[in-house]
Amino acid sequence: MAAYHVVLVHFPIALWLSSALLIFLRVISDGPLGRAADRALPLFLVLGAVFGAVTYLVGLNVWAWEAISSSPMGRNHMLTASWSLAYFTLLAITRLMQGDALWHGFPRLVMLVLSGVGVVLVGVTGTLGGHLIGVYTEVGQVLRLLGWEIYTTYYVPNLTVGVLVVLGLVMALLGVMAGRKTSA
Repeated sequence: MAAYHVVLVHFPIALWLSSALLIFLRVISDGPLGRAADRALPLFLVLGAVFGAVTYLVGLNVWAWEAISSSPMGRNHMLTASWSLAYFTLLAITRLMQGDALWHGFPRLVMLVLSGVGVVLVGVTGTLGGHLIGVYTEVGQVLRLLGWEIYTTYYVPNLTVGVLVVLGLVMALLGVMAGRKTSA
């Protein structure tokens, strides 16, 4: 199953990174390019969530649960993979539910920041997965400089928990604000 996971993982990564690019294009442009990017965005986000879920399920079968859960890096990879999948799935739901309201005023900047956080999550997940199969990158060193020892820790730093709580609140507020605009 490892070979399938390695091949499949490229699809959600490409779709999620492309989604972040589409969000960026929509944030900087209200013209034809931005509107075209926004028309493509729901498809990219939904396909990313579908491929992400399939890849996640295949990934669960690469190693026995006892093996992956006994390794700090394995647990960290599972944690960030879960976050990445949940994060981009919530972005897809937010975009589908709020539509064009996301691109007016403050919510457009929030979407830009949220997509940037999502890109970082996907990058960390991929880095940890690469390390698990022996493909090392310098991102691991950057994470170490930021205080995350990927080989020995299994915890969520307080700063990370704080950022996730703030992002969750921002997403909820964004939904409420957009809902009020569409009902008015």
